[in-house]
Amino acid sequence: MDNLDQYIDRYLDMALTYSPAIIKALVVLLVGLWVIRMVVKFLKNALENKIGDDTLEIFLGSLLSWTLKIILFVSVGSMLGIATTSFVALLGAGGLALGLALQGSLSNFAGGVLILFFKPFKIGDRIEVMGRNGVVKDIQIFHTTIITLDKRTIILPNGAIMNADIVNYMKEGIIRVDMVVGISYDSDIQKARNLLLDVMAKHPSVLKDPEPVVVVTELADSSVNLSVRPHCKPEDANTVFVEILESCKVALDQGGVTIPFPQMDVHLDKSV
Repeated sequence: MDNLDQYIDRYLDMALTYSPAIIKALVVLLVGLWVIRMVVKFLKNALENKIGDDTLEIFLGSLLSWTLKIILFVSVGSMLGIATTSFVALLGAGGLALGLALQGSLSNFAGGVLILFFKPFKIGDRIEVMGRNGVVKDIQIFHTTIITLDKRTIILPNGAIMNADIVNYMKEGIIRVDMVVGISYDSDIQKARNLLLDVMAKHPSVLKDPEPVVVVTELADSSVNLSVRPHCKPEDANTVFVEILESCKVALDQGGVTIPFPQMDVHLDKSV
């Protein structure tokens, strides 16, 4: 019984000695978590009013939340007498090991951060990257999803995207649609040009400014190639291309301008 009384007395002494620090640390932890939640909520509201980008709001909110929580846990551990130097060193070693194990994922994470901050494209933009052409459906921290023109879903890693050439067809609000129409060498170039300009002038999606143009760009083996260049809104590009190209064929046929087949002139030497 004497030994039991000694143990009880010892634990009571320890409880009395450490309970103020434990209670203080618990209060700091609870208040700190509440403050962090309020700070993150304030940040999200501020970003929503200023930027209006849900993906960026979620990312920055999570990043700030975890950073503040780590600082809070280290502070609470210090209040309980835990050696924070060792704790920080352990976190550093764990972070290094995790970084080496997840190099590819960290590269994609960094790429996602760059996309969110520098905004080379946004959801709804039509882009061409890594040989893929489509509309951006979703931007996550590690990957970006695009829908191709033939309705295939492509998931691309953000790290590879930021190391590749990105073509954003929507950035300027207008786009030039280029197509080539060949006419025969004995056809009237000016007549063909007028017919093609008239086709573009009548199309409702072709912009008047900048004006559409038709220029000779190549004297090919079998044809004089005319580049037909209307401007339109990016979302109308595919429609303009297929409809203008078809209308050009019809207009040239009706105007008596020949679209030649590939041909070759062969000269025979009769002296042989």
